Amino acid sequence: MSSIDTLIGRSGAHDEWKGILEASLARLDPAYLESLLRDDSWLPGPDRLLAAFRRDRTGLRYLLIGESPYPRRESANGIAFFDAAVDQLWSATGLSKAVNRATSLRNIVKTALLAEGRLGRDATGKITQPAIAALDKRAMVQSLPGLFDNLERAGFLMLNATPVLHPLRKPAVEARCWQEFLSRLLELIAHQTEHRVTLLLWGRIANLVEAMPASRRLTRLVCEHPYNVSFIDNPDMLRLFAKLRILGRHTTDK
Repeated sequence: MSSIDTLIGRSGAHDEWKGILEASLARLDPAYLESLLRDDSWLPGPDRLLAAFRRDRTGLRYLLIGESPYPRRESANGIAFFDAAVDQLWSATGLSKAVNRATSLRNIVKTALLAEGRLGRDATGKITQPAIAALDKRAMVQSLPGLFDNLERAGFLMLNATPVLHPLRKPAVEARCWQEFLSRLLELIAHQTEHRVTLLLWGRIANLVEAMPASRRLTRLVCEHPYNVSFIDNPDMLRLFAKLRILGRHTTDK
């Protein structure tokens, strides 16, 4: 079995992605791919490298591109912006401590609360912990895995542009290894998907992706990184989150 087939198989990628992933991974140096299978010191590891592609391709509507995996083994799971070390979203005081500490995640949740009309700003223009604590959350998603399940149901695939974080190589060096993969992936998605797919580009990653000719064949929604508090006021994100209503609870979320 080739290193490409092995990595696709170990990641549990959906069968609908197999052809596109094979063609995209073929743009990488075979020796580099083989090295990823020999060495498990990098994040998120060969069993999660392509975890973003575990969802089907037919339902893809949004391709959210992050930068690189979280630098902690307990957090990196191959899905952009998904901190696997975070579980519950809420606490008795508002957002859970883990969510409140994770600036990007905190701002994403606050944007969704505001966009869905579940909460407004106070007299000083803030969305406070006491106001979040006072919300009736029985009909709301309870956990971060549940929130990302909702995003997947809405058609999201959340991929890091540089899906490997290696302890012995600088991220910029690793990023160059994956640029041709990402370019080919976008080209094939644009060519082989009948319905519209929207690229969501938050922050500096937009500079890299928009420079790829294939990205111009896809609808693009560009804004600041959610690390910035201004993300909460971004009109494009408020409209998107209002439409998707990602905070609704499903029976599988506990």
